[in-house]
Amino acid sequence: MPWFARRVDGSPGSRCRATLFTPRGDVVEVAEACARGDVDEAQDCAGLLLANLDALLTRYEAALDEHEIPRPY
Repeated sequence: MPWFARRVDGSPGSRCRATLFTPRGDVVEVAEACARGDVDEAQDCAGLLLANLDALLTRYEAALDEHEIPRPY
């Protein structure tokens, strides 16, 4: 399984969609879980969303550094 398809903590059984990172879809899943009152699933999905955002930013920073492009922040 590719790194982006695993749960953040590596444990099986998440009901969150865990495929290629798409922020919009992950945010929708958090909102839907909240609407159903499923706090545990919302927290699980939000944790995955945060970890994926962090990983994406790390990859962007590495690419900028590799090409000696100054960070815009």
